[in-house]
Parts: sequence; C-alpha cells; structure tokens
Amino acid sequence: MTIGYGGPLYILPFDHRATFSTHLFGWCQALTPDQTAQVVAAKQIVYAGFKAAVESGVPVRTAGILVDEQFGASILRDARAAGFTTACSTEKNGQAEFDFEYGEKFAEHIERCQPTFCKALVRYNPEDDQALNRRQAARLKRLSDHLRGKKGTRFLLDLRVAPVEKQLTRFLGDEHAWDLLLRPTLVVQVIEQLQDAGIEPDVWKVDGLDRRDACARVVAAARRGGRDHVGCIVVGRGKDDRKVQTSLSTAAAVPGFIGFAVGKTVFWDPLVAWHAKSIASDEAVAEVARRFHECVDVFERSRPTKSRVA
Repeated sequence: MTIGYGGPLYILPFDHRATFSTHLFGWCQALTPDQTAQVVAAKQIVYAGFKAAVESGVPVRTAGILVDEQFGASILRDARAAGFTTACSTEKNGQAEFDFEYGEKFAEHIERCQPTFCKALVRYNPEDDQALNRRQAARLKRLSDHLRGKKGTRFLLDLRVAPVEKQLTRFLGDEHAWDLLLRPTLVVQVIEQLQDAGIEPDVWKVDGLDRRDACARVVAAARRGGRDHVGCIVVGRGKDDRKVQTSLSTAAAVPGFIGFAVGKTVFWDPLVAWHAKSIASDEAVAEVARRFHECVDVFERSRPTKSRVA
C-alpha cells in the first residue's frame, strides 16, 4: 500500500478516556458496569453530533471520527457500516511513554475494529531521555511494520513535542517563546528521526503552529525522500475557540496540511452542560454538530481555492 493519504481529513476525536471518566463524571477508581455505560452514553452524544454535522452539510468523504475501543467499540462498528472514516487509538491512556493498550494482542484488536486509521499518540522530544525515545521508537516501528503489511488500515501518528527543562532554561522559562521559536525545529527533527527508524505514518498529527513557514517545514519533513503523498493534520489541543481557529486557518493555507483533529473544543462544553442537566441531550448533539461544522468551515475557507471541497 502506497504511503500517504490524499485527504481532506476532518476528524472529531473523542478517544479520551480519563477525560470522560474522571474529569466529566469525577470517577477515579475502576468503573462499575453502570459507570461504564454512562461514559459510553456520553460518547454516543458526541458521535450523534458528528452524524448531525454530516447531515447538515459536512461532506461524508472528508469527515471522520477517532474513538477508543474500550468505550467506543459499538460506535466504531456503526461508523464503519455507515461508510465513515474511522480511527481507533492504540496507546495506553494517561501515561508519558507510548505502549500498546492491549500489549502483545494489539494486532488482534486492530483486526477486530478494522478502522481506516490506527492512531498512536507519542510524546517525544529529541533532547529527552534517549533510552525512552528508543523504546518508544521500537514499539512504533512494530505498529508501522504491521500496518504496512495490512490492507485497508493506515497509520496516523499523533506527535506531541513538549519542552524539557534544559530547553526552557534557554528561553528563561518562557514556554510561549519555546513554542514559537524552537518547537517547529524539534517537530521536524522528530519526524526525521522516526522516519530514519523505519516508522512510516500515512498522516502526521501535530499540534498547531503559529507560522505558515513552520507548517511548510513540517510538511517538507513529512514528505522528504519521496513520501510525496503523506499528509499532516493539525490538533486543536483543547484551546479556546479563537486560538483553535487561528491554528486551523494557518495550517490550512499550507499545501500538505490536509485537515485537522479537534475534539475537546467541539464536545467538552456541550457535554459538561448535558451532564449538569442544564441542556437536554438533543441540544448537546446540536451544539457538537455546530462546533464541528464551524471547524470544517474555517479550514475550508483558508485552503487554497483549487483545493477546496466542492
């Protein structure tokens, strides 16, 4: 299978697990069956909002969901049957080091879910602990090799580059300056390091960048060495609406950024209001749909005219 994905690709991610169980419902212990059912119900609201957005005009061929198997197995089955683009997370939730949620059985779970994309979230800084980086790269290569030999499922690598202390020291503790001036270079370095380690995503998922030239550098790294069809999508990172929209419009203007993955900005406030019983479930669904559709509109307006979806 040729490496890459043509896009556009507009993803609503709600594969968060602790975000739902702990931060929405306030449960910190192992969940009971009833509590699990409540988390599933909350995710069904997000999924219903996604479907409502498609019904209201988001082109089905561009839209997709990202959800976990633990709470979203039924959603993945329904979305696949409906012809939606699907992505399923493979990483353990809430830990700094990438490892497989289902250990040595990761391939069995991919086969069970049959998603369009397998997503792996990795926190990786080239100046961080080198043994940690090697362990993560080795696991990612196992996933990459498995998917390269499998038809029908592509690889979505969610790359998070956070500062290490010695980097912040260079900027006198100013994380905004680090983010603006150093993070784009680090993202490029990580992409190239992982490619050199034999890891070949079809799509790179990266945190929003403030400058178009930084976005262009990331695309160039993702597509170096003949990887001409590899795409990049921008992450919302749960920021306020204005910041998310700026990230979307900045990335959209750069060829090679084929879409976005915006989750909490879309679903969090509606779910909190629904959980507090201040709005009904159908109102929460409508608000999720409105917010997701708005993200699509922002990205589409900012894309080069010839690239826009008809």
